[in-house]
Amino acid sequence: MKRSLEKKGQARPRPPVEKNRRPAPGDTICAIATPVGEGGIGVIRLSGGRAIEIASEVFKTKKGLTVKDLASHTIHLGAVRDSCIGEHLDEVMLAVMRAPKTYTRLDTVEIYSHGGTFLLHRILDLLIRQGARLAEPGEFTKWAFLNGRIDLTQAEAVMDLIRSKTEAGHRAALAQLGGELHRRIAHLRESAVQLLAEIEAGIDFTEEDLRFLNQDQIQSLLVELINRTESLIKTAASGKALREGIATAIVGPPNAGKSSLLNALLLQNRAIVTPIPGTTRDIIEEYLNLDGIPLRIMDTAGLRDTEDLVEREGILRTRHAIEQADLILLVLDVSQELGREECRLIEETAGKRRLIVCTKIDLPLDNSWKQPNGLAGRNNIDIPVYISAKTGEGIDNLREVIVKKVRSGIVTCGEREAMINTRHKALLLQGQCAIKNAAQSLEEEAPPELIAMDIRTAIDRLGEITGETTTEDLLEKIFKDFCIGK
Repeated sequence: MKRSLEKKGQARPRPPVEKNRRPAPGDTICAIATPVGEGGIGVIRLSGGRAIEIASEVFKTKKGLTVKDLASHTIHLGAVRDSCIGEHLDEVMLAVMRAPKTYTRLDTVEIYSHGGTFLLHRILDLLIRQGARLAEPGEFTKWAFLNGRIDLTQAEAVMDLIRSKTEAGHRAALAQLGGELHRRIAHLRESAVQLLAEIEAGIDFTEEDLRFLNQDQIQSLLVELINRTESLIKTAASGKALREGIATAIVGPPNAGKSSLLNALLLQNRAIVTPIPGTTRDIIEEYLNLDGIPLRIMDTAGLRDTEDLVEREGILRTRHAIEQADLILLVLDVSQELGREECRLIEETAGKRRLIVCTKIDLPLDNSWKQPNGLAGRNNIDIPVYISAKTGEGIDNLREVIVKKVRSGIVTCGEREAMINTRHKALLLQGQCAIKNAAQSLEEEAPPELIAMDIRTAIDRLGEITGETTTEDLLEKIFKDFCIGK
């Protein structure tokens, strides 16, 4: 009986997963951490088992001390010298950070030299000659993950933070870097592990006088897991919007004022504006920051029937942009007749998330817009926003309406909440599917071993999100898009 009580509540051991190779004890990497080009300061990062030793060979303080003599987490003025030829390369500042309280949890040195491509590469070559190797993209962050300082979601957040274009994107990435998503996934996974332990204990000790969860209790816990995964899956759209920008297509007939609207929103003359129909033939794409929300705004070719091959290609691209857009700004010129083309576009975009933008209100209103079959007389149509790109009237109001539209239907999460990316969503869907299979098997009174197998699959998928279970191929895929030096 004592043995039974000890084992109850412990999940059955699973076969070991592939372990990722940690950095070898003597492996040391280096890279330029600042962008290529001239600048006031350039940063070279060095980390690994021999970082202190290698830095000591090339740097001395004003008092003649080497890096080996310096205390951790201190910064010093000194010189970098190439001892092979006795050449002084630069006067620099050097920061020394000893393991384990570093980004990679390995000894780390950062050299702050004068900026400039030639000088930075001279120092980098010197470190490589002393035994360091050039870091691969994202390798410093990869080492931080492999050494347990961060999980995989936090590693991905580093790149999101670097690429963020607005306050909202920055806050979302910072929340993920702080472990918000890690905590939610870890709690979800722990709940699944506890449920699996109960089910497996019931399998192992059916004949002993112990209490286990009944079928209704297990079903209730499975439903709870399904709902919790669903709440995370629903954050994918918000996460995608903040990371990549909200795809916003400006569409409408030729000469409706689409390019003028783009220029007015950007506060610059980005698109060519002429009275000639068909001036815009390709998609012009720019990022726009509206109240901290990133809009990937696209000025498109005017939609009409045409025999011009180049313009037709532009129209095809416009239709593709409409299909892919998160938000459509349908631009209609109220100084011109509300014709067949305008009515067709109103109908075509009716089922999509859109705003109707009526332009050129500085000109006289055409009578067709006042008729019973005009814009106001149509059923189920969103309230238009009236603007003049020429005078600026209505532009500020349009900005506010766009922000409200986005916050009500696209970015529905708070920026400090956990938001998943495409990889996380795919794994959560797989995990949720496995839990649903377990719930169905329970209803059909299938053997508990089958239910346990599905729950174990869900646990593995959740583990892949944080990196509890992963492979070298997955890590390579994630880190290959990082910049070198991070």
